[in-house]
Amino acid sequence: MNTATSYDKQIIENDDPMENPDFKTVGTTTVSDPAMTCRGVNVFYADKQAIFDVSIDVGKNEVLSMIGPSGCGKSTLLRCLNRMNDTIDICKVEGEIKLEGENIYEQNLDVVLLRARVGMVFQKPNPFPKSVYDNVAYGVNLHGLATDKAHLDELVEKSLTNAGLWNEVKDRLHQPGTGLSGGQQQRLCIARAIAISPEIILMDEPCSALDPIATAKIEELIDELSKQYSICIVTHSMQQAARVSQRTAYFHLGKLIEVGPTDDIFTNPVHKLTEGYITGRFG
Repeated sequence: MNTATSYDKQIIENDDPMENPDFKTVGTTTVSDPAMTCRGVNVFYADKQAIFDVSIDVGKNEVLSMIGPSGCGKSTLLRCLNRMNDTIDICKVEGEIKLEGENIYEQNLDVVLLRARVGMVFQKPNPFPKSVYDNVAYGVNLHGLATDKAHLDELVEKSLTNAGLWNEVKDRLHQPGTGLSGGQQQRLCIARAIAISPEIILMDEPCSALDPIATAKIEELIDELSKQYSICIVTHSMQQAARVSQRTAYFHLGKLIEVGPTDDIFTNPVHKLTEGYITGRFG
C-alpha cells in the first residue's frame, strides 16, 4: 500500500513535477511478475515532448488503469506499447519497453507479430466491413493459427463466447458486423483481439461511445478477461477505473505522477495533483 507520514506528504505537496526536472513518480512503479516493462520512456511529436521519463510495469493478469486530464499523455503511452505510434511520421519514442524481456523497439522486430501479442481495442468500435464470423477469423487466418475449417469454427465460437457475445450472434454469424449495436460491435472487436491469444490487451477508452448498459457488459468482460490476459486501459471515468482495475496510474502533462493499488489511489492519494484530480478540483 502507498502510505505517507504527514512529513512525507508535505514534501510531496511541495514537489511540483512541472518545475522539477528530477521529479520521481510517487508510488511503486514495478511489480514482481511483469508482462511488460517501461523504463525512461520519452515521446516526442516533432519538437514537442508529450511523455517525460515514464517508467511503469504492466503486471501479468492485472488490469492497470491510466487516468488523467485530456492531453496528459496516457493514450500516447498506451500506443507505445504495441508501436501504434509508428504510423505517425513525426513521432519519436525513446527509452526501453520490453515484452517478456524482449525490447519491442528492436529494429528487426516484426511489428505484425508484436501486435498479435499486444492487441488493441479502440475508443470507437471498428469492426471490419465483413461478417461477424470473418471479423473474428481475420487475425486467425492472417497468422495461420487454425489447422482446418473445424478448428477455425472452434476458435471463432470460443472467442465470441469469451467476449460474451456468442449467444447474441450465433444465428447472425454471416451477417455484417457493422449491423450490430455499438456495445456488440465493441465486444466483437474484443473477440477479434483475443482470437489470436494475445498476452496483453490495450483498451483506449473502450466505453466512451457506449450507453450505460453496454458499458456494464464491457466492464464485466474486462474482469473476466483479466483471468487470462494482462489489460491496460485508458479511461476518463474514475468510477470505471475504480471498478475494473487493480492498479491505477495518474498522469499530468506527460508525467506519471502517482501509481499504486487502485483503492489507495482513490481513497488516500499521496501527491497533491492526484488528490486534486480525484476530488474534481481540476480535470
